[in-house]
Amino acid sequence: MALSRRQFVGGAVAVAGAAGTTGFSRPTRPAGLWEEFEATPYTHPQIPYVGRAGAHGGARRSPRPRVVANALAHGATPDARRGTTDVHGTDSAPAINRALAEAGERGGGTVLLPPGTYRIDDYLRIGHSGVVLRGAGSGRTKLLATRNLTELIGPYGSRYGGDKSSWSWAGGLIWLSPRARHDSLVAAIRDRAWPFEGWTGNKRDEWTTLTTVRPARRGDRSVTVDDPSALRRGQLVVLRLADDAAHTLLEHMAGDGPGPQAYVWDDKTKLTSYVPYEWPVRITAVRGRTVTLERPLPLDARPEWDPRLISGAEALTDSGVVGLTLEAMETPQSPHLLDKGYNGVTLQCAYDCWAEDVVVRHVDNGFGLVAASACTLRRTRVEGRGSHHPYFCREGAHDNLVEDFRIAARTVPAPAGTQLHGINVEGLSSYNVWSRGVMETGTFDTHRGMPFANVRTEITVENNGRHGGDASAGPLYGARFTHWNVTVTNGRAGLVKIDTIAPYSATVGISEVREFDQTDVPDFTGDLHARVEAYGSPGSVRPRNLYEAQRALSRR
Repeated sequence: MALSRRQFVGGAVAVAGAAGTTGFSRPTRPAGLWEEFEATPYTHPQIPYVGRAGAHGGARRSPRPRVVANALAHGATPDARRGTTDVHGTDSAPAINRALAEAGERGGGTVLLPPGTYRIDDYLRIGHSGVVLRGAGSGRTKLLATRNLTELIGPYGSRYGGDKSSWSWAGGLIWLSPRARHDSLVAAIRDRAWPFEGWTGNKRDEWTTLTTVRPARRGDRSVTVDDPSALRRGQLVVLRLADDAAHTLLEHMAGDGPGPQAYVWDDKTKLTSYVPYEWPVRITAVRGRTVTLERPLPLDARPEWDPRLISGAEALTDSGVVGLTLEAMETPQSPHLLDKGYNGVTLQCAYDCWAEDVVVRHVDNGFGLVAASACTLRRTRVEGRGSHHPYFCREGAHDNLVEDFRIAARTVPAPAGTQLHGINVEGLSSYNVWSRGVMETGTFDTHRGMPFANVRTEITVENNGRHGGDASAGPLYGARFTHWNVTVTNGRAGLVKIDTIAPYSATVGISEVREFDQTDVPDFTGDLHARVEAYGSPGSVRPRNLYEAQRALSRR
């Protein structure tokens, strides 16, 4: 049973802020693992460097581009109201989409959505860079969504077969994705040619080599390239690492050594479909054949993985959605993996984009990061009848920041046959951060597909969800997962205390917990090289927030 807001307050935890931040008891001593990390921040064996996660390197303030349109001038009408079984009022989706498209065609800018409640019978698209949809605040501007993505676009099956609906983990009723890439995705879905969803096209064959990369090590900020002629400062490129026949790239993501070497990779067909690994990054300098990157390398670049800098889809950059509530029709939650697509806000093939002060209610899936990198979700909240994935992070999503977030207790009991995950990460997604959150329901859903090097810090969780992921997606965890100062209000261990299951992981300052319900076994044999510190004492070590401390370290 989820705790009430009153029950969440007290003891070592205090709940504050509209989006649900946490405050722990005063830290009393420095963590030994932190002192180790300070000495080797880019190459520590258990703790990933995430100090520049989020849009614009973790910038505290989101850009505020000039206002170029008011949705009212395009015909949006704030006259919507809920009836007993439906929504009354004018459909404002065409007007809002016209305003967003016009802003993009004029080179970007802010589209204002003044206070009021708007009916939308279609999904909203932000497909141009530099376009921001700005409401008057999540308590003042509301969108009432009447239709789901199955109705609007069509059924979306799984490329791996079966009767699953990919709307269970894809798409949003506010969808930020570059126009050309988005159009190709929608066309493939309507043709029932179920696509890959990342930077290199529906079949992962739409990319061009810019240059090959000489050997480099994880943590390097500069790489040597063979031909710098196609590169320039400020350019967004994709580092591509292909696996070899012996799967040594996957072994490297798992920390290398005897355990990953003994693991059987060949039959994990879903996992092996996730490679090559594609990591978008911006170039900050080109001097001769030396190229400096915005963030340190996430992995080694070894010759056997054919490291290249490539161009893929044109990215959506500097776009966002701010200050509104999106409320879907209150339909019963669908059976597991059969969601219709009453989804919230999704960022796809986006870089340096954001959502801020946004609430989604009665959704199948809340906030999505799909092949999105260097994006920020700040002061967001999922509430209402309960959702499958309140937050989903997948298809190679990297370097994202989710902070000051809340998953509210569901308002109706969960129907039989449904699933609740929580803060999801999968599909080789890496270097993502979830910081300062309150989860009144859900869990830390590491969803197989071997995500690696992710951080969850300063979070309070009523740990009552379950993780997903089928056997063909491979391990639950790669190397360098870190859980730092986490309060578990119901004492459940699953997916929070990870030292017995996650290789080269760090579990620091979490509540004392016990195993029950879904209990996992390690994917890798032998010593996991995992570390535990301050077990049973959340908030007892400093730094209180691992991301904030790394962010401060990166700016020294």
